[in-house]
Amino acid sequence: MTGYYIIFESVGRAVLKEFEVRKPKAGEVLLENHYTVVSAGTERANLLNLPNTSMQFPYYPGYCGVGRVIAVGEGVENARIGDRALANFSGHRSHAIQKAAGLTVVDDDRIELLDAAFVVIAAMALQGVRKLRLELGESVMVIGLGLLGVFAAQLAALDGAIPVIVSDFDRKRRELTLTLGADHAFSPDEDDLPEKVRELTYGKGPDGVVEVTGAAAALQQALACVAWKGRISLLGCTRVSDANIDFYQHVHKRGVSLIGAHTFVRPEVESSPGYWTAQDDFRTLLALIAAGRLKVRPIVSEVVSPRQAPGIYRRLADEKDPPLGIVFDWTGTR
Repeated sequence: MTGYYIIFESVGRAVLKEFEVRKPKAGEVLLENHYTVVSAGTERANLLNLPNTSMQFPYYPGYCGVGRVIAVGEGVENARIGDRALANFSGHRSHAIQKAAGLTVVDDDRIELLDAAFVVIAAMALQGVRKLRLELGESVMVIGLGLLGVFAAQLAALDGAIPVIVSDFDRKRRELTLTLGADHAFSPDEDDLPEKVRELTYGKGPDGVVEVTGAAAALQQALACVAWKGRISLLGCTRVSDANIDFYQHVHKRGVSLIGAHTFVRPEVESSPGYWTAQDDFRTLLALIAAGRLKVRPIVSEVVSPRQAPGIYRRLADEKDPPLGIVFDWTGTR
């Protein structure tokens, strides 16, 4: 059987190629993907070989999607042919092999596949919020409204944070996030932003900040805004340290906690407070989607054929504000 995948052959060059789909081995399942989601920030960084990506070409992008099980290997008992399941770190491809042991089946009929396709990336935002160990009534600021930031703002609100304050240069993204549960939205270049944020939080600043951009300048702003003894979750990949930070004045002296929130910093088998396994987070998000509490569809900007991949990635490389939620629909490649 012939399948298709997207590959970065060299810096700035994305192409769609064919491959021979293999059968699953013992303990594996074969998924026929319906959708995969573009993680714009990460994939742009890899496409352009930005600092701290450790890139080697060719590179296979994509880590977030959903499909159906079409074959199971020997000994697999937790999945059956026809099951809907998440495609976790399997690339942008029409067919994907997944380990059955870590497979998350989407068994609630209320969940549509297009919504489920975003669960893996939403789980990254969820663990970034979890790292703040929020209590009901604490205030939160989310800096950067890409996919992770928009999900983080929603999840902070669901976690009981109030107010939820968001910051991004893109007006449309600010307006969207306000419709999804954020209480206040600002542009990072507004005058006296830290003072405005303090006015919304009884003069102290947000108890927690989720920094999603990875930019050193954004971390500076987070430190200027956060409350005394506040917590900052570093969710965005901090690839370039191009700004000086006075750690004594802004971190040490004020008792601020900086928390690394990379998705790979997870337990493998057992969740604990603030540190949930990926599969437990996936199940939580699926339950929230099924209940109508987590909104995905407003985030979807474009659903396109993988054959449009070269143009999509040129846009990611060239446009200042590319579409927020780009999804590849693999059903047309059958």
